[in-house]
Amino acid sequence: MSEEQARAGGDSDQQAGGVRSVRRAFDILTLLTEERPVITLREITESTGLAKTTALRLVQTLEETGLVGSHPSGYTAGPALWRWAYLARSQWEVPQETRKVMRDLADRLGETVNLFVARGVHRICVAHEESPHPLRHVVDVGDEQPLWAGASSKILLRDAPEALLRRVAAASPQGEAHVERLRAWATEAAERGYAVSSSEWDEGLTAVAVPVTGRTGKVAASLSLSGPSHRFPYEAVERFATELAEGARLISGQGFSHPLSSAG
Repeated sequence: MSEEQARAGGDSDQQAGGVRSVRRAFDILTLLTEERPVITLREITESTGLAKTTALRLVQTLEETGLVGSHPSGYTAGPALWRWAYLARSQWEVPQETRKVMRDLADRLGETVNLFVARGVHRICVAHEESPHPLRHVVDVGDEQPLWAGASSKILLRDAPEALLRRVAAASPQGEAHVERLRAWATEAAERGYAVSSSEWDEGLTAVAVPVTGRTGKVAASLSLSGPSHRFPYEAVERFATELAEGARLISGQGFSHPLSSAG
C-alpha cells in the first residue's frame, strides 16, 4: 500500500469516527424531553448502548460546548440549546394572525388543528392548537412524520414531482409499489379539495386536511383537523372540510410562507 493510500485510508477512518461521534452526541441530546428534562449517565448508557467511558467523554464535550449542563441529578439542556431554540423560534414561528385562525377553528370544531409543511420525505408540524377535549390528538411543534400516510401527506403531495413520490414510497413499509397509491391519493385530494385519513398513521385517529397555498399558488402547507375517530362521523367530515377550507383561505390570504416549506 502506498503512503498516499495509507493516508487516505486514515483520513477516511477519522471522518467515519467523527461522524459516528456526532451521531452519538445527537442521540444523547434527543434523550432530553419535556417529560425527562434531566438525564443520568446510567440512563444515557442504557438508552444508547454506549460504554460508560465513551458516554462520559461525549457528555463532557457537550458540556464544554454549552449543549448540556450539569444538574444535581445528572445532566440537563445547556445555554447553547436555549440560544439555538430562541433563534429557531424567531425564524420558524408562524404569525399570530395564523395562530388566531387555527385557535378559532379548534375552539369552534372541538378538535386539534395542525399546520404541516413538507420537507424531503417527511412532514413537519410548524404550528398547532389543541382540542379542548381531555381526550385529544397531541402533536408538538417540530414533530416529524413520514409523507407516506395521513391526510396532510395527501395534501402536501399534490404538486410533488414523480421523483419525490417514488422516494416517499421507497421509505414506506410497502416499498416502491406504494407509489401508485400515493399518486391516487394526491389526485383524489386535488379533485375534492380536501383529504381524509383514518387509522393510517395512528390507530383510532381520523384527520381531515386542506391545502394552504403560497404566493405561487402551489401547496405551501396542510391545515388539518385530527382527533379520535368516533368523533369524526361521515356527516361531520364534510362540515369539518368546509370550515378548514375557509380557515386555509384566510391563512393563504395572509401571504403564508415558511422557511421549511419549498413552496412560495
